Amino acid sequence: MSILWRPPPDPNLSKFMEENDYDSLTRYLVGNNYRFRENIIIPRILGPVIIKTNEEKMIEATIESCPFKSVTSCVIGYGLGLAVGLFTSSLMPTTAVTDPMKTQSAREILREMKTSMFSYAKNFAILGAVFSGVECCIESARGKSDWKNGTYAGGVTGGLIGLRGGLKAGIFGAAGFAAFSTVIDYYMHQRG
Repeated sequence: MSILWRPPPDPNLSKFMEENDYDSLTRYLVGNNYRFRENIIIPRILGPVIIKTNEEKMIEATIESCPFKSVTSCVIGYGLGLAVGLFTSSLMPTTAVTDPMKTQSAREILREMKTSMFSYAKNFAILGAVFSGVECCIESARGKSDWKNGTYAGGVTGGLIGLRGGLKAGIFGAAGFAAFSTVIDYYMHQRG
């Protein structure tokens, strides 16, 4: 019969027993309260499993937040408005011709283009920010991501923008923008 070797008693363990500190004793025996990512087992279905770090989760939460979406839509809308304003100002000049023999100077044309571009840019930026913000808030409140969010957001956005022209214009704006949002959303979801 062989003699089993017994390791020396751990000084931390004997300290726990002397002080009757069972919470610390449990933590010592069971382990710490931290879970390490390497010990998590996630079944692989399609390809390797990639666990996101806390920084990736934080960036994802920031990008999916309503203020970020609104600001992004505002910036993109401003850029799109600049492009549309440049295009429309080149097609239809807005200055009235007082003297048919006088031609416009390059400075007058560029000033007119600048005014048109910034006007369109401001309107598109406001439109994008309001629509995106309202849609994100509605989606967060409903807890669903479907076609109704765009329709409701279109109605609210169209109504708010149309109210500058009065109540009747606000109602028509809400109905028209809601219908347009629904058609665009339907078309985009049918393709994908």
